[in-house]
Amino acid sequence: MDIIFVRQLELEAVIGIHDWEREKPQPLIMDIELAADTGRAAASDRIQDALDYYAVCERITRYVSNSRFQLVESLAQGCADVLLGEFQVRWLRIVLHKPQAVDNAASVGVIIERGSRNQ
Repeated sequence: MDIIFVRQLELEAVIGIHDWEREKPQPLIMDIELAADTGRAAASDRIQDALDYYAVCERITRYVSNSRFQLVESLAQGCADVLLGEFQVRWLRIVLHKPQAVDNAASVGVIIERGSRNQ
């Protein structure tokens, strides 16, 4: 199994449980890992045979910016559902950071894995 990854995708969303968090979008950072067989793309050197990480980033950016979740757990699950459904990946790992959530912490968030690495 090969892994396509995206590191530190900068996003914005209205997210949180407090009234002040619902007033304007907040910055979020996402790391994504997606299981993919890259052999065909490597052999052909054609984007049509690859898992297009540019398309993944565009889709997730659009999804997150239109979301209005309260919890990072819900947002991460929604992103996983989009990626599993639209990009037909077997396994994924999402690390979602909410950097401004706690004053004395660099970041808080959630890590989720969905699917199976062994398919």
